[in-house]
Amino acid sequence: MADSPEVMNIRQASQYLGVSPDTLYKYVGEQKIPAFKLGNRWRFKKSKLDQWMEEKSSQMEPGAKHKPKAAMKAAGSQ
Repeated sequence: MADSPEVMNIRQASQYLGVSPDTLYKYVGEQKIPAFKLGNRWRFKKSKLDQWMEEKSSQMEPGAKHKPKAAMKAAGSQ
C-alpha cells in the first residue's frame, strides 16, 4: 500500500497494518494504537501509525527488556 493516504479509515488502516478490522477496533478500545475520532468514525494518521510501528519493532530488537514467552520457555525459565 505504497500510496496510502495520510488519514485512513478503519478498513484502510487494517489493510496497511495487516490486521483485521476487528483487531484494530480492539486495539483502539484498549488505547494500544494511535487513533482519533472524526464524527463517529475512527481515523488513523499514517505518520502516527508508522511511528507506532517503529516503536513497537524497536522493543522486539535484541537487548529489549521483554522476551516473548516462547523464547523464555526455550531458555528454561517461565
